[in-house]
Amino acid sequence: MTVTLVGFAALLILVLLRIPLAYAMGIVGFVGFGVLVDFNWSATLSMAARRIIDTGQDYSLSVIPLFVLMGNLVNRAGISQELYAASNAFVGHRKGGLSMATILACGGFSAICGSSLATAATMSKVAMPPMRKYGYQDSLAAASIAAGGTLGILIPPSVMLVVYGLLTETSIRELFAAGLVPGILGVVLYLVAVRWTVHRQPTMAPPMERVPWPQRLVALKGVLSTIALFILVMGGIYAGAFTPTEAAGIGAAGALLIAMMKRAITIKVLHEILLDSAKTTGVLFSVVISALIFSNFINRSGFTNQLLELITSMNMAPFMVIIAIICIYIVLGCIFESMSMLLLTVPIFFPLVESLGYDLVWFGILVVVVTEISLITPPVGMNVFVLSGVVKDIKTKTIFKGIIPFWTVDMLRLVLVALIPALSLALPHWLYSG
Repeated sequence: MTVTLVGFAALLILVLLRIPLAYAMGIVGFVGFGVLVDFNWSATLSMAARRIIDTGQDYSLSVIPLFVLMGNLVNRAGISQELYAASNAFVGHRKGGLSMATILACGGFSAICGSSLATAATMSKVAMPPMRKYGYQDSLAAASIAAGGTLGILIPPSVMLVVYGLLTETSIRELFAAGLVPGILGVVLYLVAVRWTVHRQPTMAPPMERVPWPQRLVALKGVLSTIALFILVMGGIYAGAFTPTEAAGIGAAGALLIAMMKRAITIKVLHEILLDSAKTTGVLFSVVISALIFSNFINRSGFTNQLLELITSMNMAPFMVIIAIICIYIVLGCIFESMSMLLLTVPIFFPLVESLGYDLVWFGILVVVVTEISLITPPVGMNVFVLSGVVKDIKTKTIFKGIIPFWTVDMLRLVLVALIPALSLALPHWLYSG
């Protein structure tokens, strides 16, 4: 226990010193494991080398670069503009309609892209100019984009769910199925937040003219290929026609075909996309390997078993443990960005949750929902800072002011997911039970 607590303290110090999380977790995990095996550094090197080799050769991990490539291709194909145009055509005439269109477009784009930060950065360029043009206040406009971007880590395909599945050895296809209903619920609640905000202050979002049905159908036609790609990828996974890894390959190929049809791809652009995808994949693999080394250290120390014994001695009800874990995540969300928080905490919490008899698929969705909230929680709020960096004349405090209604409905969704496991588990049980 002493070695483990010293390890956590060292990790926190390294993070506060702005050492990259991959290095911090790797160093602490390696040194801590060495201390626990009586400074047998040969055994420690063997453990680390085995983790690197096994991770590099893990076929299931190929889903990460393929989904990253798929998202980059979709981004370059200009699909975000088409999704926004289609959403605007159907809801833009309502009060707060452009903000609603932004939420719907973010949900659609994130369902293909799978990255919250990429969704926020992309949609800020697409949605912010028209909202400003029609007199939307910056607080609501920017908050709609920042909040809508968080949908990218839950609505499948989600890199965050893939990483959680790899860390806990949980079925990725079940996680994808479990994330669909809470993801849609998030979209609906964000629309309610927009409506409530505009109801209280109508001047924040003036209504626009209604778009005629012929123009709506034209706008809808522009996103048919994107909808077809999503149905092909996720429908194939849900139906069991192919594995998530195969689906990622099909999705990347489909995204490339769509980009070529839209004439958005040149040799130079393709080279840039492949290079960016390789860099992103390298970063993700490094943090996953470091997290696994850190997890070995935690498992070797017996910290989880000691934590379980402590909880048992305190006679805490199992659900009170879940509430305590949620509170820890909310606090950490004010300090760490989402992937760091996931990699740091999941190796500690998932054995404890499993020993208490909870479903790891449900817990994965719960963790990702809390992580979503961290993306718009001050003082970090990575989506807020990304948006502030792209739209440089908006202050972060303006965005955080507009975020409050979205953060509130996010907390409501968290409570619903925690209290009603069927929201997450009904679909995977229906698809895969028996």
